[in-house]
Amino acid sequence: MTRRNTPFLIAEIAQAHHGSFRTALAYIDALAPTGIDAIKFQTHIAEAESSIHEPFRIRFSNDKTRFDYWKRMEFTLDQWKQLKARCERHNMEFMSSPFSNAAVDLLEQMGVKRYKIGSGEVSNFLLLERIAQTGKPVILSSGMSSFDELNKTVAFLKLREVPFSILQCTTSYPTRPENYGLNAIAELKQRYHVPVGYSDHSATIETGIAAVTLGAEILEFHAVFDRANDPGPDASSSLEIPEISQLAKAVRKIGTALNNPVDKSSSDDFTELKGIFEKSLAINKNIAKGHILRFEDLEAKKPKGHGIDAMAFETVLGQKVNRSMNQWEFLNHSDIFNGKA
Repeated sequence: MTRRNTPFLIAEIAQAHHGSFRTALAYIDALAPTGIDAIKFQTHIAEAESSIHEPFRIRFSNDKTRFDYWKRMEFTLDQWKQLKARCERHNMEFMSSPFSNAAVDLLEQMGVKRYKIGSGEVSNFLLLERIAQTGKPVILSSGMSSFDELNKTVAFLKLREVPFSILQCTTSYPTRPENYGLNAIAELKQRYHVPVGYSDHSATIETGIAAVTLGAEILEFHAVFDRANDPGPDASSSLEIPEISQLAKAVRKIGTALNNPVDKSSSDDFTELKGIFEKSLAINKNIAKGHILRFEDLEAKKPKGHGIDAMAFETVLGQKVNRSMNQWEFLNHSDIFNGKA
């Protein structure tokens, strides 16, 4: 992924549709006006990726086994194509994380642009080999990986000349502030010299804003219609649709700001404003000719240019005035003996 002027925003629906094709379409329609770039699903093919022995991370449904749950989350190829077409109708990229080689085969039939690798698949070199065969870019989540583990995956991808980016991610639902790992954004950039982003599970918009401010070029977050009442396993770590709109607007502004650095070596652009806001020295009481100026005699008044600059107040201390002056008059060099400050 090339460097963008603003971060690439990915809203993940994952299993928030609960196996309902109609709900999946509704999510796409609801997310379209938020300002995101892509919608990401997860492509599960139960027989290829799971078994009856897979345990539940959270017991949240009436499915007898985790395998049964994944089976219920499946869509047909035709349904996937319709979901992709709906995304593209709204000018959003369709993305999906595959969890098996069979899922990659399915997504290849749909013509996806890139592949997102979930944190649990980073060491699944069989899957990565299949994706490498497609020649398409990869976005790699690092939620459960140490640097040593990431090094191996990075080496694997580089050997196969796979373009990739890495997301800092904490596999914790929801993620608490002490576990955000925002520091890892810079560490990943320095270590791997590839685009780095942030995959968020905090259910707050400030985390994504902070991540972009710290250099995240990709921002991924889960989406849900109703965080409090959705029974899904990712609901508590998801953003609701209005929050996603707020986040998108905020990080677009942050992205624009980061790509337009301000030159603090010059204040030439503020010459006119400085003339309005900066101040000149004035006398704060009636004083007689010959009075020796003290700090207690001085005030600073707008505008600049009607007296000695306020920043030069120390130069007039101990000097004698050459005329009587009234309270609140501006103090100029001509008011001081010899005209010197």
